[in-house]
Amino acid sequence: MDQRHPLVLLSHKIRWSVFEESFSKHYCMNNGRPSKPIRLMSGLLILKHLRNLSDENLVLQWSENVYYQYFCGEQYFQCKEPCAATELIAFRQRIGEEGVEILLRESIRINKEEDKDGDGIGAVVSIDTTVQEKNITYPTDDKLYKKIIKKCWKISEEECIDLRQSYRWTVKRLGYAQRMNRTKYGHKKARKANKKIKIIAGRLVRELARKLPLTKLGFYLNDLKLYQRVLSQKRTDTDKIYSLHEPHVKCYTKGKDHKKYEFGSKVSIVVDQQSGVILGAINFTENVHDSKTIPEVLEQMERLHGQKPKEAYVDRGYRGITQYEQTKIYVPKPNKKISKVTRRKHSRRAAIEPKIGHLKSDHRLKVNFLKGIIGDQMNIILAACALNFKRVMNLWITEAIYRWLLFYRLIQEVYLNCFAQKLKMGF
Repeated sequence: MDQRHPLVLLSHKIRWSVFEESFSKHYCMNNGRPSKPIRLMSGLLILKHLRNLSDENLVLQWSENVYYQYFCGEQYFQCKEPCAATELIAFRQRIGEEGVEILLRESIRINKEEDKDGDGIGAVVSIDTTVQEKNITYPTDDKLYKKIIKKCWKISEEECIDLRQSYRWTVKRLGYAQRMNRTKYGHKKARKANKKIKIIAGRLVRELARKLPLTKLGFYLNDLKLYQRVLSQKRTDTDKIYSLHEPHVKCYTKGKDHKKYEFGSKVSIVVDQQSGVILGAINFTENVHDSKTIPEVLEQMERLHGQKPKEAYVDRGYRGITQYEQTKIYVPKPNKKISKVTRRKHSRRAAIEPKIGHLKSDHRLKVNFLKGIIGDQMNIILAACALNFKRVMNLWITEAIYRWLLFYRLIQEVYLNCFAQKLKMGF
């Protein structure tokens, strides 16, 4: 192997003992099946977001890539998969948000050590929010009603409940009418079909609530309440349900021309203006104003970095807050007497936008496939951790190229000096 490979260098820089000490409390030494090594599972989590891989592709590529195996602590090449893809799900659920924050803290520490001006990291930061979209289809009322009907059919089959009428053929016939919604003469039929689908969904939900035995009713009670809530919600309601399997998803309008609505959760990111290191990344399940996100994200930065910034530069979406504790919040506004230093820092704030773009395109933030609220919280932290590791790996690559150029320049000068001496001697 090439000992100058970035993954090899990164494996030597990470303090794996920190992960083992922190995560060992989640394991039992004398009960159950022996667990996988903590370094292996932690390395797989880092590689997943570093290389933008799914759980299935990650374990498959691990068995083919010698650098992946060395990074995870293997001494000899293994021709088999390290674990089942579902074991990564169990490991994420085991360590939780607190565990992935330890990974992010380690990535910040490595960047501070490798940066020449690492002591100045965190004094001046930029803060911005974006939407972490969830892996759901574009929500419409018709889709939700049809899903409720299919869920009711499934429950009736599992519990052997005889429905008064299943409406299978009726729902199929109404689906044909719904397709004519945008035609000239099919709009009225499609609207009647939509209303009929909603009526059928309500009938099935009420019938299941009546016929389910008391021993099973408690098991399906939350699902039935969710279905009733979807059926009763209106267009103007504020706290709407957009997905049955991800009911906590919210709708956000960020003013984008190409995408008017985004369905997911809001995340806030803190980036150091000097180095570009991500010092904080936190998820919000509620649709809160941007200015309300600053206290929590700065508290997280203090936990991970050890100190709060002196200055924080934000965009105009944060209007309403000027200071939090010792941190001054700078929101751009018309000011003819603004200094060049402040203007430069406001301009530097825009550098957080490509950071968010890289998080989405390269490190699995564009679409979140992890389930639930805890999945939202862990996905943004792991993406930020991967981007920090990617930054320090790029530094090592750039440094290696620079050293190679210096060596080439030295060899060239030696050759030219020897050639000049030969010319003087008459050769």
